[in-house]
Amino acid sequence: MPTAVRLARQKISTTISPQTLAYLDGLIRTGEARTLAEALDLAIERLQAYENRERLANDTAAYYANMTSEEAAAERTLEAALAQTTAGIDFDQ
Repeated sequence: MPTAVRLARQKISTTISPQTLAYLDGLIRTGEARTLAEALDLAIERLQAYENRERLANDTAAYYANMTSEEAAAERTLEAALAQTTAGIDFDQ
């Protein structure tokens, strides 16, 4: 599993639903994690990444929704300049 070695780990004891255990066991079965602890770490890392993307999307939408007309004009100018600069680049390569 590509997660970093954690030297200072905390021991916890908890109960989880059968569905959660099945999900964590699936991560182990597919080789994404070697242990239940790694599977739990991976699941939480994925949740944090999802939450960060969601927060970024919400913040970006709020930025554009609250933009003044002058700021919107500046954004359009930057957009046009960027489009011109990248016109010949194949981003799929």
